[in-house]
Amino acid sequence: MKVQAFLEHHGIAGNPFAEEDAQNDTVFKRTCLETTFHPSWDKIYGDPADPSTSIVFGEKGAGKTALKLQMVRQFERHNAVHPESAVFVVLYDDFNPFLDRFVSRVGPGRPVDRVLSQWKLWDHMDAILALAVTQLVTQLTESPGRQAKLTRPQARDLALLAACYDQSTAESFPTRWRRLRSRTGYRNWFALWPQALAGAGTAALVVAVVYGIVRGELGWTRQWWPWLLAAGAWIPALLRRARTTWLAWRIVRSMRTGNRTVGQLARALARFPEVDLSGQPLPAHARSDDRYELLAKFQGILAAAGYQGLVVIVDRLDEPHLINGSADRMRQVIWPMLDNKFLKSTATGFKLLLPIELYRFIEREDEQFNQRARLDKQNLVPSLEWSGETLYDIASTRVKAASVGTPPATLAQLFDESIDQRRLIDGLRSLRVPRQLFKFLYRLLVAHCHSHTDEQPVYRIPLERFERELALFRRDQDAFDRGLAPR
Repeated sequence: MKVQAFLEHHGIAGNPFAEEDAQNDTVFKRTCLETTFHPSWDKIYGDPADPSTSIVFGEKGAGKTALKLQMVRQFERHNAVHPESAVFVVLYDDFNPFLDRFVSRVGPGRPVDRVLSQWKLWDHMDAILALAVTQLVTQLTESPGRQAKLTRPQARDLALLAACYDQSTAESFPTRWRRLRSRTGYRNWFALWPQALAGAGTAALVVAVVYGIVRGELGWTRQWWPWLLAAGAWIPALLRRARTTWLAWRIVRSMRTGNRTVGQLARALARFPEVDLSGQPLPAHARSDDRYELLAKFQGILAAAGYQGLVVIVDRLDEPHLINGSADRMRQVIWPMLDNKFLKSTATGFKLLLPIELYRFIEREDEQFNQRARLDKQNLVPSLEWSGETLYDIASTRVKAASVGTPPATLAQLFDESIDQRRLIDGLRSLRVPRQLFKFLYRLLVAHCHSHTDEQPVYRIPLERFERELALFRRDQDAFDRGLAPR
């Protein structure tokens, strides 16, 4: 008996339990994304008009990525309905490029654990600013409807942030940066006076030499003063380039997660008048103070662009290849971010969706860590738990979402009448998280259909089959939790 025939008999198109990752789950995105929420949703999501921080711990398959997708969707809906209090959402869920650059600069060839121990808060801030600035620059340069009423200082700040942090690979950095300055109205021809002076001095010397050749009067070329004047015209340009190159080198050395080269950054900085760079915070030191000021400047730019809040969603911490699920390495990377000053930044909310393994480290931390992190102020969810009733509702919603008949199919009608709702709820409760729920129901459907032929189909799952498969699945689940068997 084919699974497809079983589902079609109940008016279900496709297996609603085939996908296990919310990122690729079409059923979830089509229906459950806006209808099925975790009981702690309000605490996690908060009020988009006043973004707040929340820290969630959950085991694999508990729905952390689903929460991320739901938050993104709800923030989009909020922005559409309340443009006056729109939220700028940044997804900090791909650590691979930042960790790869960090390791290649801090300690190529050294043990990864030792290198990651040097990861600091300002490395996170650089990565977040890179994502946020790149996203905003893309909106301003590629979306005709998106305009920002920037003052000249704000236009300068955005150009400076883009010079340091814009990491778009869609086009070359000089082209994109030039287009951004044109779009924001930040043009500084006065900054080019050293190059103009050098060009004028060189051009004057060339003209004089050509004129002398034509007139046959080259005796003056044996004098030292024309050449000295031409060389003197180059001195401001050379000094300017030396200063910007030195500053660019310090910035590139300090930004251990960035991808800007010294040459690219030096040429960009040379387009700023010295008065515009004087006293401005730059990420040229290994400290977080400058990054806090840059973050404040970026928030001012967001306000001018129509965004009243910033939300950063952190997810998939366990997936980078340098971490590879190691709880110790995850701790090395995320712990610097657990700083109350950072997490309580004005008009900013951080949504940290973290693996449950890290909560065990928190339980063993000392008083100094607790005073710095102040997790009691961060809307902490120690475990993303699901009740049996909630798991039953999730499964029922997915069955209805995949139904094509009228009325839509229900989860209960897939089972024999001897299995009442209470027994289903009690059995599903032991699966703990949605991913295990989907795995079990998929396995149950396959096992049931494989035990019957097409000639003698059975379109209800009996109690015996449910109990047997549940016992086998729980045994495998316990073995996996102990690290004894793959899943």
